Amino acid sequence: MNTRYSFFRAFTQRALFSLAVSIVLLTASALACDQQSDSGDASGSAYWHSQKEWEPEDIDALEVVHLDLEPPPFVHEHEQTAPEEPRLNKVRMVISEEEIEVEPGVFVWAMTFEGSVPGPMIVVHEGDYVELTLVNPAGNTLLHNIDFHASVGALGGGALTEVSPGEEVVLRFRAVKPGVFIYHCAPGGEMVPWHVVHGMNGAIMVLPRDCIKDPGGNRIEYDRAYYVGEQDFYIPKDEDGNYKRYDRPIDGFADDLEAMRGLIPTHIVFNGAVGALTGDNAMTANVGENVLVIHSQANRVSYPHLIGGHGDYVWERGGFDNPPQLGLETWEIAAGSAGASIHTFRQPGLYAYLSHNLIEAFLLGAAAHFQVEGEWNNDLMEQIQPPG
Repeated sequence: MNTRYSFFRAFTQRALFSLAVSIVLLTASALACDQQSDSGDASGSAYWHSQKEWEPEDIDALEVVHLDLEPPPFVHEHEQTAPEEPRLNKVRMVISEEEIEVEPGVFVWAMTFEGSVPGPMIVVHEGDYVELTLVNPAGNTLLHNIDFHASVGALGGGALTEVSPGEEVVLRFRAVKPGVFIYHCAPGGEMVPWHVVHGMNGAIMVLPRDCIKDPGGNRIEYDRAYYVGEQDFYIPKDEDGNYKRYDRPIDGFADDLEAMRGLIPTHIVFNGAVGALTGDNAMTANVGENVLVIHSQANRVSYPHLIGGHGDYVWERGGFDNPPQLGLETWEIAAGSAGASIHTFRQPGLYAYLSHNLIEAFLLGAAAHFQVEGEWNNDLMEQIQPPG
């Protein structure tokens, strides 16, 4: 094993759980998308489990799909229900090191997959294969790799995907766990957090083969899907309090580490910059539509909240094997993970989607907008008397 990954093995073993811990057994059910559970109970007492073992496929016989990735917050075209047989999904991602403007006059060297912060969303189905070609162009200056939290083995692919400038590598893994997961660069040691907090992360969604379901096992369909990648930046300042700017990524390394050790971000933003998803860049929807939002945070905890709406279905920890929580006002995305939520918009207007650590939202930039079109429903809300 490459020694640069030895730090990953430094985790201490946890103490044994008490023998008195109660174990809740969920009844596995093979429910079709259009069928309801026998009990019809929406409490989640009857649910489904993903397939635990997969027979190896003849790779050469599989249907090959070349994924045309979209820059966030958009998600590439995909089917919500998989075809009968698994497919081989081919993805090509080019690494770029480029200076981006986090807010007017404030710059940071971003290390990116496909030139965006976060990297693009990848969507496949449970049991599919993902074949990634990772390209590190000769014009870059640093070694990179990729760790897929959705994969099994070899440090999530990190041990098999190290590429120096001018190289490319091909990795194939099977997506055996349904849910939403992050991916990120993890070249070892201090370089791991440094690359992550400079934007080198993204997400992959592994849909169940049949569909996403509610707690009773009934099909849930979404009309639109968006990807919100939350990013914390730690931009060094000079003695006068002005943000520093560097000629190359590595030039700021020592200053960056000093700022990172304080654990106080200078910016917490959605999709790479303050205002990236507000104003003219707001996400859009129509009244009555179900909108799926995948929210990732590769380094810190986040608390998504939709002002004027709710998380009608929420998978906080991202696992589609688990029944969604219903009707949440605010939920938690754990550090280093992605979660999913579905919102049914019932009124037109401007909705704010933000981290309900309000300091992060209003002072550091963690806010986005939905612009929803449709007819107003006075039964849900009406101003009876204007100010006067």
